[in-house]
Amino acid sequence: MKKAILILGLLFMTMTYAQDQKQVPMINVSGEGKVKVIPDQASISITIETKGTKAEDVKKENDTKMDAILKFIKKSNIVKEDFQTQRVALNPNYDYLKKKSNYVATQSVQILLKDLSKYDVLMEGLVNEGINRIDNVEFKSSKMVQLQSEARKLAMKEAKAKADDFVSVLGQKVGKAILISDNSQTYSPQPRVFAMKAMAMDGAAAPRETLAAGEIEITANVSVSFILE
Repeated sequence: MKKAILILGLLFMTMTYAQDQKQVPMINVSGEGKVKVIPDQASISITIETKGTKAEDVKKENDTKMDAILKFIKKSNIVKEDFQTQRVALNPNYDYLKKKSNYVATQSVQILLKDLSKYDVLMEGLVNEGINRIDNVEFKSSKMVQLQSEARKLAMKEAKAKADDFVSVLGQKVGKAILISDNSQTYSPQPRVFAMKAMAMDGAAAPRETLAAGEIEITANVSVSFILE
């Protein structure tokens, strides 16, 4: 038994030594690439909420308002592929003080607006048709795939430049990349959305601008292992 254990131990030591001898010298670095662009699209999430004491009446009123909202969206020349119902709910809300229930009906729609110059007109019209909640406005670019590709390339270039800097004083060269990890995270900056009353316009007043699109930044992060030559 002891002999068998000794043989296994020697075998393990031999394999470990062989692996150590085959270790490849390498360097691990990270890189980040950033691309900034002015957005040309916005994804808008809106909700119509209705409250009342009778579930049937609350749902009916909510459906009537949503019908008007969807018709307005179509009249705004937004194609059917660019808007979609996201959530429909009807929930009881019990009042323990009054010991009775009322009901809340909500319906949410997400709209992809491909012309930001129409934002204020669209939002004003939606408010007039009955929406009482703006859940989110997310800026986008129609060239997002291309921009993400550019950011990744910049991240790889930065990683390679870092590796070159590190080994420049060692008399070595950076060889092939043997491992690349994409550490990028999706991030979409959110604009400030004004309160509903801020979008109301006096008949004699000039149209207001309530959206500052600014720039969006597409970021890519990578980790790269290079062989040292």
